[in-house]
Amino acid sequence: MKRLKKTAALLLSMVLLLSGINIGRTEVQAAGGNHTSGKLVIKLSGANKVKILSGKKNIAKKTIRMEKGSKVYFSTAKDKKVKSVTYRSMNKKYVTVSKKGKVTAKKTGTAKVNITVKKKKGKAVSTWVKIKVVKAEDRSHAFDLKKGTVRLNNGKQMPVLGIGTFTLSNKEAENSVYWALRDGYRLIDTARIYGNETGVGRGIQRAIDEGIVKRKDIFVTTKMWTDDYDNGTSAINGSLKRLGLDYIDLMILHHSQPENDVKAYRAMEKAVKQGKLKSIGLSNYYTPKDFDRLVNAVTVVPALLQNETHPYHQSSKMKEHLKQYGTVMESWFPLGGRGNTQKLFNDKTIKKIAKAHNKTSAQVILRWHLQAGNIAIPGSSNEDHIKENFEIFDFELTKDEMKQMGNLDKDERFADY
Repeated sequence: MKRLKKTAALLLSMVLLLSGINIGRTEVQAAGGNHTSGKLVIKLSGANKVKILSGKKNIAKKTIRMEKGSKVYFSTAKDKKVKSVTYRSMNKKYVTVSKKGKVTAKKTGTAKVNITVKKKKGKAVSTWVKIKVVKAEDRSHAFDLKKGTVRLNNGKQMPVLGIGTFTLSNKEAENSVYWALRDGYRLIDTARIYGNETGVGRGIQRAIDEGIVKRKDIFVTTKMWTDDYDNGTSAINGSLKRLGLDYIDLMILHHSQPENDVKAYRAMEKAVKQGKLKSIGLSNYYTPKDFDRLVNAVTVVPALLQNETHPYHQSSKMKEHLKQYGTVMESWFPLGGRGNTQKLFNDKTIKKIAKAHNKTSAQVILRWHLQAGNIAIPGSSNEDHIKENFEIFDFELTKDEMKQMGNLDKDERFADY
């Protein structure tokens, strides 16, 4: 009898995906069996068994490893035999679970979640999941400043320093992109609303034609404008055409717009499957609540969030929240933006550090971004400034200097959009 009970218990065991795979609501990039987020499916299997599916696999494993602050979602597979599914946390101090099956890791420790499946006919069957909550992983190691790249949560490599093209005309964008690629940049940022995707595309093609770079070595980012959210597929195809590219390395939604941004994001998810986009992300989502609103409604976790970030507005709260998703922060206005750069350039602390390294204030700020774990995309139409902004890989800020830079944070944004 004891053997039979043990066998039955094993048949009720949990499954866990050991590597990144799309498992429904959220695409998990979870090395070593850590779930930062995901969706697990409850399914009846035979008269007296419950399976918990992760993707299409069903690997017997009793324990989920979750990072503190992360979430896992249970859902019920379509099964006419199932009447209801209930969830109950046995250790609410460490893990909470909602009626709909959203599991939240609250505190490091070990807990169990009991799952009961009531059938329309016959007895209810139960299983349990053991959840080990661990400290959130420090993903700062994903930044490799020797190579000048960062590993995104989908495994793609992205350059950490790029050229921005906000306010540039098509001609200016063409020249700036060409100069940047010639000087060593490999990341280019544009947007449909900038009106210069055509110029950006010409600058890229010019550099390719001259043998400076190959397409595969360039990382191109563009953004879908809010007016296009109801016609996402058309917007994606339009950007591809204007840029003159077969695929876009990263497309992001330009602004939060709750009425239809989920619809637009799903269009980008579809484009990823079609090979038109390699990675997708967001811009201008400034609260954890707003970010989670979208993430909880889509499948693929944003690889990147692009927000206003600079020494006076360091986005610390959002960056801390993003850790659970492996989402990287990218800074627009990394130098403060037009009309505000001199405020930062003339800051006493920044000037002092710049003098110590025989660098400009702009170079110190950009180096701070990279060491702080921010991708930076300073914009310029000035050939000399573009070159200067890239010359930041030959020095390093000390721990004390990084602390001094961190102390400059005033949570002060310069833009109101």
